[in-house]
Amino acid sequence: MTGAARGIGESIADALAAAGASVYAFDIEAPGHSRFHYRQVDASDSAAVEAAVAALPGTPTLLVNNAGITRDRTLAKMSDAEWSSVLSVNLTGAFHLIRAIGPRMAAQGFGRIVNITSINGLRGKFGQGNYAASKAGLIGLTKTAAREFGRAGVTVNAVAPGMVMTAMARNLPAEVIAQAGREAALAALTEPDDVAQAVLFLLSDGARAITGEVLRVDAGQYI
Repeated sequence: MTGAARGIGESIADALAAAGASVYAFDIEAPGHSRFHYRQVDASDSAAVEAAVAALPGTPTLLVNNAGITRDRTLAKMSDAEWSSVLSVNLTGAFHLIRAIGPRMAAQGFGRIVNITSINGLRGKFGQGNYAASKAGLIGLTKTAAREFGRAGVTVNAVAPGMVMTAMARNLPAEVIAQAGREAALAALTEPDDVAQAVLFLLSDGARAITGEVLRVDAGQYI
């Protein structure tokens, strides 16, 4: 999986490991522990991704694309670099992993892929045109990959979190968290493990007949 060093990704990686998976984490940032196998990989670098995948001990059966960054600014003031860097990591990075691993999964007749998108890819977000576009694109990539690899036994789905109360999110301005709370239908906002459990379900045999879907895990922020 990508983006496993902290936050949502770390929770997903921990849940996978607890379920018995051998987790290989591709990330630029090293995690502060050794609970899974870490490889320093920039998902936006296609050659680095291909080399890292080729070095894995066998063909993966599961893939989670979670690598993501933000560079928030209104569209009128956004630089080319702020636009392209977010698209490069959030969308092109997932494409690189799917292109490298999807055909290998198809050749073995089995695979589960889950992409972490966002409710902002469904609804848009003021000041996040680059991020929203990357996450909307990831939904299109998910549905296309589901069609292309489905007959070979590979499912491809997406999970769309809203505000997730990671350590980073808890340091956001109180009004930002309060606004998310006002949007939510439920009393409590989403925790990282809520997202991890949704991912585990889509990777499980219980989701064998589900593909091309976007599962919102957002406490009802976007209904």
